[in-house]
Amino acid sequence: MSKFWSKVVHNLTPYIPGEQPKLNNLIKLNTNENPYGPSPKVLAAINQSTDDTLRLYPDPSSEALKKTIADYFKVNTHNIFLGNGSDEVLAIAFQALLKHNSPILFPDITYSFYPVYCKLYEIDFKVLPLNDLFEIELDDYLMPNGGVIFPNPNAPTGVSLTLDQIETFLKKNSDSVVIVDEAYVDFGTESVVCLTEKYNNLLVTHSFSKSRSLAGLRLGYAIGHKDLIEALVRVKDSFNSYPIDRLGLIAGVESFKDDLYFKSTCKKVIDTKIKFTEDLKSLGFSVLPSGANFVFAKHISIDGKIIVSHLREHGIVVRRFDNPERISPYVRFTIGSNEEIDTLLKTLKLILSV
Repeated sequence: MSKFWSKVVHNLTPYIPGEQPKLNNLIKLNTNENPYGPSPKVLAAINQSTDDTLRLYPDPSSEALKKTIADYFKVNTHNIFLGNGSDEVLAIAFQALLKHNSPILFPDITYSFYPVYCKLYEIDFKVLPLNDLFEIELDDYLMPNGGVIFPNPNAPTGVSLTLDQIETFLKKNSDSVVIVDEAYVDFGTESVVCLTEKYNNLLVTHSFSKSRSLAGLRLGYAIGHKDLIEALVRVKDSFNSYPIDRLGLIAGVESFKDDLYFKSTCKKVIDTKIKFTEDLKSLGFSVLPSGANFVFAKHISIDGKIIVSHLREHGIVVRRFDNPERISPYVRFTIGSNEEIDTLLKTLKLILSV
């Protein structure tokens, strides 16, 4: 610790991202990256744009990408906010929309960046437990609050809420902002973007990192009522008016244009996930229902920590969580390519047979 630190720094426990191993020839199934690369049209557009124009600043309002996203979801450009990855979008939303007198609410098992943002921005919060099936019980959130945020599907569990469940909650919770973090929605969960025109307190965040295979470019966006978007813009423009670079803007537009590629790769991941889930069950795992590009599973007799360690010895990296304790036996498996999943299953059979 340094005497030069600001007061808030002393109390921070930063978010710990999934490991990015430096070793070669690993099967990397720990950070929910897409096994299928970006659309070839995205790569071609990036290649064509690596020219002298990179000396120029990007469009600070990112109008071309906003219009592309707005047209895709049949909303207006003033309903779209862009950021440097959905993590930045969420960070700005915490500052712009969730800092009030009452605590904000989110699940006890969820994206671990939420409490980090709260401590960074000195936002009071309350965590509410998932039920015995690891589901979010939205009725528990019907209390005075400064805002509500949850992923759908939830992470790291993968369990989803339905559109009807979320709309029922929005009808009852109309006096505070509800943020639905849909980072994994394209892998089998129903989006609530269609509700943003009906409910002026709903903000939905999306990422290009997972379903659009652009984790390396850092692109994210939010969709919501224009008043919510204006609040996000005010915060963004108070510290960084150029969050999206020129190549990112081009890649984002081309990604949405190639909808056939996007949908086909999502379907591949979903099909692999369905088969992998059944294979895991046949090996003695209990697997939570997943609307994401990963599954959350525990074995009937072998602890998750042991499974993760043995898999790493065989060159396969997956992820588990120690906190809270009730999920420590579980392992989160990212859905890789069919070949990667076949190797994973063969290795699991070998480990379990010892």
